Amino acid sequence: MTALKEYQRLETTGLWKESSESQRKEVLVLFGENSLVLYDKTDMPLSHWSLAAVKRINPGEIPAIFKPTPTDPESLEIDDKAMIDAIEKVGNIISKRSPRRGRIRTYIFLSIIGALGFLGTFWLPQALINHTLSVVPESKKMAIGLSLFQKVSALTGKACSTKEGDKSLISLQNRVFGNTYHKIFIVPNSPKNILALPGKILLLDRTVIEDFDTPEVAAGYLLMSQELVDKQDPFLSLINSSGLRMLFRLLTKGEITDSFLARHAEKILTNSQRKITYVELIKRFKNSNIATSPFAYAIDVTGETTLELIEGDSKINSENNHPIITDSAWVSLQAICQSQIES
Repeated sequence: MTALKEYQRLETTGLWKESSESQRKEVLVLFGENSLVLYDKTDMPLSHWSLAAVKRINPGEIPAIFKPTPTDPESLEIDDKAMIDAIEKVGNIISKRSPRRGRIRTYIFLSIIGALGFLGTFWLPQALINHTLSVVPESKKMAIGLSLFQKVSALTGKACSTKEGDKSLISLQNRVFGNTYHKIFIVPNSPKNILALPGKILLLDRTVIEDFDTPEVAAGYLLMSQELVDKQDPFLSLINSSGLRMLFRLLTKGEITDSFLARHAEKILTNSQRKITYVELIKRFKNSNIATSPFAYAIDVTGETTLELIEGDSKINSENNHPIITDSAWVSLQAICQSQIES
C-alpha cells in the first residue's frame, strides 16, 4: 500500500502514549510512503506504524485517537484535520480492497471451488494459493505474522526491549529501510541470524548486535533479509505449508489455527537458508550507502568466500556513506538484551 500523492510530506504534531499507564508526550507525526513515523522534540524516532493496520478508536470525535493495531497499547491523539483525513482516507481505500466477509461471499467462493474441483486435484491447490495471495490484505498478513512471532518467540525467547534500545532499533530501521514499513525484533536465542515473517516482520538474533563493534553487520543482515524475501515470500511459504483445509479456513474465516502456526514456527527455524547472489545484495548496500566489508567479514572472517562482497565496497560512495546510527544509539542497542539474559 502506497500513500496517496496528495499527502506526501504531510506532517503535524500529536500526543503519543506508549501505554495506557504512560503520560502523554508531544510528538511530530510524519505521514510516510506507507507508514506513520513518530519523533520526539530532538528528532529521535519513537515509533513506526503501518498505515495498513492503523485504526481510529473514536470515530467522529476530535481529537482523533489512533492505534497502530486495535489491541496495541500505544495511542496517538491528533486534531489536525488534514492528517486525520489522510489517515482515514488511506484506511478506507485498504478496507475497500480487502475481501468482504459474509455468507454470500462464502457461498460464491465455495461454488467456485466446487467447479474448479472438476479440473483436477493437481491444479486446484495452486489455484487456491494464487487466489489467497491476491485477496489477503497486508493488514491481515501483519496480524498473521505477529501471531506467528508469538510461536517463534516461545522457541527463541521473547523479544528484547529497553526504552533506549527500542529507540535505537527504530533509528536502525529507518536508516536501512527509510519510510518503508518494517517491524524488527531482537530475540535472545535464535538458530538464525535473520528471519523474515509475514507482514514485513524481521527477527535479528542478539549475537548480530552484541558480537560486532559496528552496526554495519546488523544492517547487512537486514538488507540480506530483503534478498531472501525476494526469493521466497514468507507469507507464500506459510500458505504453501498449510494444506487445503487451512487455506479454506483462512479464506472463509480469516483465521489460522495456533497449532499450525506452532508447527510452522519450528519449521522455519530449522529450515536451511536459501542461497543468495552477492551481485544483487551489493546493489542493496549501494542504494543504502552502507559499507559491505564489515558484513562480509562477519560471514567469513578470512574473507575468502566473501571476496565479492569485500570488493563491493569500491562501489559505495564513501563521501555519502552516512553513519548507520550514532555511537550512543549503538551502545544502547547492544545492551538491549542484557537485563533479560542476566535475569
